[in-house]
Order: sequence, then C-alpha cells, then structure tokens
Amino acid sequence: MHKYIAELIGTATLVLFGCGAAVLGGAEIGQAGIAAAFGLAIVAMAYGIGPISGCHVNPAVSLGAFISGRMSSAEMLKYWIAQFIGAAIGAALVYLIASGKTGYDLATNGLGQNGWGPGYLGEYSQMSAFIFEVVATFLFVVVILGATSKAAPATMAGLAIGLTLWVIHLVGIQVTGVSVNPARSFGPALFTGFEQLWLFFVAPAIGAAGAGLLFKSGLLEDKK
Repeated sequence: MHKYIAELIGTATLVLFGCGAAVLGGAEIGQAGIAAAFGLAIVAMAYGIGPISGCHVNPAVSLGAFISGRMSSAEMLKYWIAQFIGAAIGAALVYLIASGKTGYDLATNGLGQNGWGPGYLGEYSQMSAFIFEVVATFLFVVVILGATSKAAPATMAGLAIGLTLWVIHLVGIQVTGVSVNPARSFGPALFTGFEQLWLFFVAPAIGAAGAGLLFKSGLLEDKK
C-alpha cells in the first residue's frame, strides 16, 4: 500500500500547488509563476516520494511505464486509482480554500481546470489543444523514462522532470492550461464540469503510448 499512498499524496500535492497557484495567486504571480509552481511541485515530490513509488503522479506516466515494460497492468491500474483519488483531494482543498475568499465564484474564477476555445485563456481551437497535449505529453514521458533509466544519473531525475514540466507550462498555459496528466484534469473537472475532459484523457494517452513504445522498441533505451 505504501506505493499507492505515495502516489495519492503526490498527485494531491501537484494539484494543490499547481492549480492552487493559478486560482489563489494567479493574478499576482502570472503565467511564469504558475508554471514554476507545477514544475517545482514535481521536483519536490520526485525527491519526496520518488524512492517509494517512482513519483508518477500521472496516469499518462504510468501508461508509458507499462507500455515500455517497466510495470504490470495490475500495478498500473492501482496507480491510476490512487492518482485520481489524490487529484480529487487536491482539487477539493483548492476549492475549500478559494471559497473562503470574499468574491470568489467557481463559475467565474474557476479551479485551474483545463480547456480550450472561446472564453478560455488564449482561445485556441480544439485541434490546437489536441496537438499540444499529444506532443507535450509525448516529450514529457520521454524525459521521464529517459531520466529514470538505468544509464541516467538517478540524483538528477527529479530536477530534469520538474524543469521539463515547467517549460511545458510556459509554452502551453494559454493553449489548454496544460494537462499532460488526466488526473490533474479530472480533479478540477469534478467541480467545473466534464464537457471538455475527454481531450485531456485521450491526447495524453496517445502521447504517453508513443513514448512508451519507443522505449519498448529499444530506439530510445540501451538494452545492454
């Protein structure tokens, strides 16, 4: 159980700090600050729970690990359950804190949910959102699988992964708010609605599967 508890705590932390930065301090810290919150949350959790569970805190990462041959389907499903529960807890905490501020309105201020189209941040199209999420998740999972491979220096993995997520947010916040993580999208959607949630399940899954297949094939991993 210790692995799944670690994944629950890690995913809750990512949503609390990342979405919390957007909802509670977005006006003060801006897009760069929100990006930093997501990236640094991953750095912290990578060193905090990485030795316990590997710090996936993301169903797409677990999918990539499964396809690459690094975990079983049964373990992946248990990771998913823990991650989605953790994301729900993190989003609930953000909502409980935000709702204590005078003037906060869920419909107006949101909960750091992902989306696209008219009225959402940069108002990018569905196609732009889909392409970004597939490509960004693919690159993110490539970095994760590469940084955690036997040949990579283990002490640098958390920093490399966190900095990658930071850069992804700098590029993509205006496009989708950045998911690359179905659980991260699921948590806020519990409160704001599921209408656009499908894209943040499908696109990250495609990107993660592509990365996993590359490592499974040996094209990006030394099998010696």
